[in-house]
Amino acid sequence: MKETISIIGAGSWGTALGILLAKNGHNIYLWHRDEQLVHEMHDKRENSRYLPGIKFPENIAVCEQLQYCIEHSNIIVLAVASHGIREICKKISPFLTETHILVNVAKGIEKDTLLRMSEVIAQEIPNNDLITLSGPSHAEEVARDIPTTVVVAGVNRKKTEYIQELFMSTTFRVYTNPDVIGVELGGALKNVIALGAGISDGLGYGDNTKSALMTRGIVEISRLGIAMGANMSTFAGLSGIGDLIVTCTSMHSRNRRAGIQLGQGNSLEEVLNNIGMVVEGVKTTRAAYNLSQKLGIEMPITSEIHDVLYNNGNVKDSVMKLMLRNKTHEVEEVAHNTSW
Repeated sequence: MKETISIIGAGSWGTALGILLAKNGHNIYLWHRDEQLVHEMHDKRENSRYLPGIKFPENIAVCEQLQYCIEHSNIIVLAVASHGIREICKKISPFLTETHILVNVAKGIEKDTLLRMSEVIAQEIPNNDLITLSGPSHAEEVARDIPTTVVVAGVNRKKTEYIQELFMSTTFRVYTNPDVIGVELGGALKNVIALGAGISDGLGYGDNTKSALMTRGIVEISRLGIAMGANMSTFAGLSGIGDLIVTCTSMHSRNRRAGIQLGQGNSLEEVLNNIGMVVEGVKTTRAAYNLSQKLGIEMPITSEIHDVLYNNGNVKDSVMKLMLRNKTHEVEEVAHNTSW
């Protein structure tokens, strides 16, 4: 089946997905708000700002007019940063029909409302099917056909499986999952833990420390997710532990790179300027912390990272506080239901 698909947002991830879908035989419109970047991509047939050296297939058209992209497509992939999702939904809403299928690939939580991305989108575009794509997938590797596996989640099984089929290739395997809440939260909250993993690296700590952060980090993510209605098993999958592993260990990860610089003593402002791209974990940390406070969920790692980012907390003091917390069981549910 051949579809016409618009990618809204031509950062590294949106561009990589456009290239993937074009190689799958679909006709692609690639849109970005930066007119200079649009013209450069049109002339060079590559996104030299975000994915240098990766040439566009012939069936990618760089599109300048948002309305044209929407009206001439059947599938809309939302690939803007999470804090821009509401704004872009407002812009595209007048041009959509009920037959359009939306695919969201942004990972985050809206900082003021504490809503997940699908909830934000549903407020602005209530009448269209929405599928969430998430999982361990660096754009730099997907664009180069390095084998990758992700998950798509949606309420409508038939539409979710249709999107699965569109994205599947010999180098891009796609699973389905009905747990939209868990898939979204796993993809968003792993960025918070990746900041912590980077801070650990920046401080010169070793594999033991990072392993502890990742393991206890997925506990925090699961704890909050279950309180919000997610399925526990989702966090053992691609959008949970899978995405956490890749984001905490790879230098492709902006969140890990930002954390490294924080651990080395740079201010948050310096770090964001140095990275030069959106570091989703920074805003997500505040949202996750506020959610934990609202729901009464204990998230000590998230709390300490929030303190470092927003209260000028000392990174070494935060590590010390985590290590010296009150003694507890590793798996509280097991301990509480066992007579030992």
